[in-house]
Amino acid sequence: MSLEVLDRHSKALFEFLWCPVCGQEVFTHIPFEGVFCKNCNTQVELQESRETRGYEEAVLACFDTATTWNLHIDEKLRRDLPDGSARVKILGAPGAYEVNWWSPEPGEDWEPVKRGEFDDVEEPEEVPHLA
Repeated sequence: MSLEVLDRHSKALFEFLWCPVCGQEVFTHIPFEGVFCKNCNTQVELQESRETRGYEEAVLACFDTATTWNLHIDEKLRRDLPDGSARVKILGAPGAYEVNWWSPEPGEDWEPVKRGEFDDVEEPEEVPHLA
């Protein structure tokens, strides 16, 4: 008998993901620490979903802003998560992923930043120093 190993946290999944705080698509893995948005340092943790509804993959991406920096500098370029965290369920397969739902549900109080939403907005050159 052989044990089949499924790589649920594939490179293709990270190519699909984007940060709901700043809209960037580049993530950095720090060994023994986790995976973080390269732009704002929001942490993302991937978990297998309990149900797949017949899709090849079903993954929960949990975003946490406890380690996020620069939320106070320019709120026009970032959007904080409600209560500091949000989850998204992703269904599909490499090359055909789709978002199934967000928790908390986007609405009047909160909306995740869309992929690349702030790409054409420049960061201010001067950043106030907060000690």
